[in-house]
Amino acid sequence: MTTIYLIRHGQAEGNLYRRCHSWHNGLLTLKGREQVKALEKRFEGVHFDAVYSSDLYRAMSTAGAIYRPRGLTLHVDPNLREIGAGIWEDVPWGQLLHDHRDSLAAFLACNPSWQVEGSETFPAVRQRIDQAIRRIAVAHPGQTVSVVSHGCAIRAGLSAFLGLAPEQMCQIPLGDNTSVARLEAENGQIRVYRYNDESHLPNSDIPKASISYGIAGMERSALRFRPLRLPQEKALYLAACEDSCISFERSEPDNLLLALLGDHAAGVLQMNQAREPEKGAGWISLLWMTPEFCRKGFGVQLLGHAVCTYRAMGRQLLRLECPPGNSLLRRFCLSHGFVPAKNVDSQNVLEKYIGLEL
Repeated sequence: MTTIYLIRHGQAEGNLYRRCHSWHNGLLTLKGREQVKALEKRFEGVHFDAVYSSDLYRAMSTAGAIYRPRGLTLHVDPNLREIGAGIWEDVPWGQLLHDHRDSLAAFLACNPSWQVEGSETFPAVRQRIDQAIRRIAVAHPGQTVSVVSHGCAIRAGLSAFLGLAPEQMCQIPLGDNTSVARLEAENGQIRVYRYNDESHLPNSDIPKASISYGIAGMERSALRFRPLRLPQEKALYLAACEDSCISFERSEPDNLLLALLGDHAAGVLQMNQAREPEKGAGWISLLWMTPEFCRKGFGVQLLGHAVCTYRAMGRQLLRLECPPGNSLLRRFCLSHGFVPAKNVDSQNVLEKYIGLEL
């Protein structure tokens, strides 16, 4: 009998920034790295003969919790990837909700007929994962193997192993990041011993509020972005500059975005793409939340929009100048991986490395 531990990757940028990251590459978050440490501790003393992973960064980084302490080789298999989302890749969920509500509802319900340009279908990913797991089991008879994959892909595979019809896939709850399923393979059969095991995570016994999934969850949690309209919305822009201790005169007029939850203004993001491209840096000139949305966890989506914008341009550093009077912004940035910038004149400049690396 072959034992397979099928593991979801740690929290990644797409999870935190509320963006559609299926085949789009992103890094683990600070929380994700803590989850991976907990995963490593959970499997201390457990023997593994092989470790497999999707070829996406967030999965390979998670697999390090298993293969690195044991000196094993990581086997990378693109067939273990998440469902491909085609033209939806790296689009904020809030934007998809606004532009493609019915199609998004079908996606969130794992509807077998869901498909957009360039995407896979749920039956296709179900077949892909099923076949990949079976190949791994055949290659390791009588051994113990770790396989790191992704949320929808794991649900699709589990639905096949549990004998559910494709349209019943959504009956399987989506496990938290680094949740574990244990499979047992023998004589061509795969039995699900358990799944969505999160016992290694803090507070794993506390019921989770279903805020992230389903249309209602998206309506409460996912922002979209559009250009801020000047002069019609200048008053909002001036309020953002004043509250952020930034003068209107020194603000750049381009790359100015309004973040919205539905039709409600939630924040303002301004980027200066012309500043320091030769240094591989991307600058945020303004990151501000309206009073209604301040301190409610939405600011990270503005940060994520800047990260993804600049990474797509090949920038490796994200920088902003935090005025001395804006302690709230400074605490926010430090909690999301910023550090005091090196080799700059001002002590108020903070930076975050955003290059893709394992």
